[in-house]
Formats: sequence, structure tokens, C-alpha cells
Amino acid sequence: MEEQKLNYLYAQCLNELIFIGIDIKNQELIGNIDIKLTKRASKRYGCCKQENPDKKYKIIQKRGHHKIIKYEKFQSHHIEISNWVMKLNDDIIKNTIMHELIHCIPFCNNHGKEFKKYANYINEKLDYHITTKGNIEEDYKASQLEYVEVNDYKYKIQCENCGQVIYRKRFNPSLIKRYRCGKCKGKLKLVEAK
Repeated sequence: MEEQKLNYLYAQCLNELIFIGIDIKNQELIGNIDIKLTKRASKRYGCCKQENPDKKYKIIQKRGHHKIIKYEKFQSHHIEISNWVMKLNDDIIKNTIMHELIHCIPFCNNHGKEFKKYANYINEKLDYHITTKGNIEEDYKASQLEYVEVNDYKYKIQCENCGQVIYRKRFNPSLIKRYRCGKCKGKLKLVEAK
């Protein structure tokens, strides 16, 4: 039942993108896309896993003594939508699907400039509310469902500048050394470990 609903909403999203001039079904430009439900993610709305990079779109970045190879275009995209998202309103589900479909477009496999450009265009033309990050509590309220937060985290990380709190099940010390706050780019610190 949920799988049928997902496929129905996915087809609607594809048609809407084509209607506003984004040729998402063009396999030569975009590649192959499939979509399915997943039970693994408890807090994540969805994800887009990519395979078979196009070697013509290879970028090599230097970070210290290391070289990082990134690809901006892929031939296969596997979209996974979390099971719990299917409880929400159809517009929120479609918003999640659209978010993941943008990641299939070349140069949009992160939340950078190109991703935001497409998100703003879709928001403007189709009245969506695509952002880089969702708010589970607000989406449950909009769907008139009760939200019960599950605190199964082991680590609490906080921004030293704005105070934003991030919860993690696993902790890697490089997280607070290499990454910054998503809101203000402040330094992160480990506050609590269970």
C-alpha cells in the first residue's frame, strides 16, 4: 500500500518537473533513477545514493597533503524514502521526493549553489517548500500527528557560537575538528556522552 502511494506521488513529481522544463526522465543527461522505501533511517527523510560516476565530470580537490576526488554527474541514482515519512501529508512526502530528485541532477549531489538554485526554481514555479534540512516536529504537526521524540543518541554536540545542538549515535573526533555548525559556521564541541 505505502509502496503504491510512493510510486504514485513519485510519478506526479516527475511530471511536474517536466512541466516546468526540467527533463528529469532524460537518461543521457540525468541517468537512471529508482525509488524505494527504507526502514533503516529513523530521523532521515530520505537519501539519494549514486553509482557509476561519469568520468568526464571528475573534480580533484587538494586538502592539505590529501587529494579528494569528487564526481558531479552519475549514471545511477537510488532514492530511498524513510517509512515514517509515508505517515505525513502528501505534500510533505512530495517535498521529500523532489528534494531527492534534485540530487539526481548533475552538479546537485550536495546542498551547494546548484542544488539551491533548482530548489528555489521548483519552490517558485510549483509552490513547494524544499529546503536543505527538514523539521520533523513541524511536519508531524502539519500532518496532525503526535510527535514523540526518541532520544536514542549517545553523543550531544553543540555549537560554541549559536548553541545549536546536534545528536549523534556514533562519534568520530574528526567531526568536531573538521566540521562547522550548519547555521553559523561556528566551532563544535562535545557536550555529553552517554
